[in-house]
Amino acid sequence: MFVELNNLLNTTPDRAEQGKLTLLCDAKTDGSFLVHHFLSFYLKANCKVCFVALIQSFSHYSIVGQKLGVSLTMARERGQLVFLEGLKSAVDVVFQAQKEPHPLQFLREANAGNLKPLFEFVREALKPIDSGEARWTYPVLLVDDLSVLLSLGMGAVAVLDFIHYCRATVCWELKGNMVVLVHDSGDAEDEENDILLNGLSHQSHLILRAEGLATGFCRDVHGQLRILWRRPSQPTVHRDQSFTYQYKIQDKSVSFFAKGMSPAVL
Repeated sequence: MFVELNNLLNTTPDRAEQGKLTLLCDAKTDGSFLVHHFLSFYLKANCKVCFVALIQSFSHYSIVGQKLGVSLTMARERGQLVFLEGLKSAVDVVFQAQKEPHPLQFLREANAGNLKPLFEFVREALKPIDSGEARWTYPVLLVDDLSVLLSLGMGAVAVLDFIHYCRATVCWELKGNMVVLVHDSGDAEDEENDILLNGLSHQSHLILRAEGLATGFCRDVHGQLRILWRRPSQPTVHRDQSFTYQYKIQDKSVSFFAKGMSPAVL
């Protein structure tokens, strides 16, 4: 995890809020560093994590995780991490006969209208175990990234339904957290992606939006991060609070600074 980002969010692994949905969004840049942050953050918080990884392999996340001080292999072996490798699973679903319903079963169905098998996978992965003592602090669902489901043929409404049921189970019933990434293509004609992004924005308690620089590539500033806290239950005037920082990604950390305050500029 990135300590500077924790400071900006005023949180640490031992005092994170529960029952929250965090939306990660990237536009004209790669926001995957945010996924790696929250994955390592919740593993260090001793949470039970279900990671639906639709865009990268397990080895990719594992290598980055080691740089951030966590071992995904060990977490998976001790039952703390349940990892769905979408790239590998998709091949198995399409080219091999499945004896039991697969989380990505919709890939084999021409008119698949829902993601119920994927939801059942998440619910089974995070359900409490009656072992007499609480082994994990609380459950967490992490998805990277939801936009892939649209590319695979699912509609935005079906994906939002999936998120709704996951929130009801993970956030409300189990008092856990959810973190999902959605890519903002910036294409005005991509209505499905806009519906998904807008729908999730209204449901989220925290939105982290990574954006590329309007001026283009810069060696010392890799992009800017907009942080938006949303409090749906509060009056409009007190509901939203937003800050914007620029950042530079390094090998094992990310540096954040106010706009125009990069050490290279000063």
